Amino acid sequence: MEEGFRLWANPSSPHAEGRRARAALEDARERVKTALGWDGEVIFTSGASEAASLAQGHAAAPVTYMSSVEHDALMSDMVDFTFPVGKDGAVDAQLLSTSLTEHRTLVAVQHINSETGNRQGLARIGQTIHDNGALLLTDCAQSAGKFAVPPSDMAIVSAHKFGGPIGVGALLVKDYALLHPSGGQERGYRRGTENLPGALGMVAALEACGSPYIDPGVLEPLDRLASECRAVGGTWLSDDLSDPTPYIRALAMPNMSATAQVMRFDMAGIAVSQGSACSSGTMKTSRVLEAMQVEPEVATNTIRVSFGWNTTRAEVERFCEVWLDLAKA
Repeated sequence: MEEGFRLWANPSSPHAEGRRARAALEDARERVKTALGWDGEVIFTSGASEAASLAQGHAAAPVTYMSSVEHDALMSDMVDFTFPVGKDGAVDAQLLSTSLTEHRTLVAVQHINSETGNRQGLARIGQTIHDNGALLLTDCAQSAGKFAVPPSDMAIVSAHKFGGPIGVGALLVKDYALLHPSGGQERGYRRGTENLPGALGMVAALEACGSPYIDPGVLEPLDRLASECRAVGGTWLSDDLSDPTPYIRALAMPNMSATAQVMRFDMAGIAVSQGSACSSGTMKTSRVLEAMQVEPEVATNTIRVSFGWNTTRAEVERFCEVWLDLAKA
């Protein structure tokens, strides 16, 4: 990012400074493709929400479908049909197939759910979507940098989810022909001066992502907590998911509401969320858990805890200790 600020000039300007900025931006674009293994185009955005809006608002498809557990950023008046998921959080590919119409359709399906950590089986889902002549928009905000980007027509990426700067992300597009241009920068598909420092910070973070994203030893204390959670009458939601992933966990305490837990954890210096972080300020029961038919008394007591590139084992142990203290109080 420091390099980007030193180089900074408008990358769309034809003068020498602008051309140097453009060269750095295009280098970052190619490095993003390489780091993500993406064989297509990259449109830099201000984050996942703008990437979602760009895909939904400009896709060469007049109809938009999405699953009932998608992030709030995709739930807009541009959605024509919402299809359900099972109690395990999984999209039923066969049910989706029967609901698709003859119209050219954009189908939005997340890769990993931001509240439960469940991963969708996008190989089968994508095949179903393409067999019906539809386009797949994959929300990879929670998975890019941690897992391979699944085969998609378009994919949403957010830099700060893998340790990059806030305020930058990307829409990955297999072919520009899948979008109607809107004029402006980014090959005419996005208005606004490109954020060169952010793009350079984003690709640097992507290239720093290891495999695995977090050493399994850091998260090891959670295995013991899962057992103890069940023993005290709590609910470990990963038990019921179709494909739980390690970096997001949802768990319900038997004797305390999620709202109270968020405050008690905050007092202990631990940040957790009730539902999606983008809507947790409302302190409402999670729309995602409702869609998964989680019992209301369990959903009301469920918190989401997520782990990042800089999370330490000591921090995970501290979370487990505080959770058990509260559950047994």
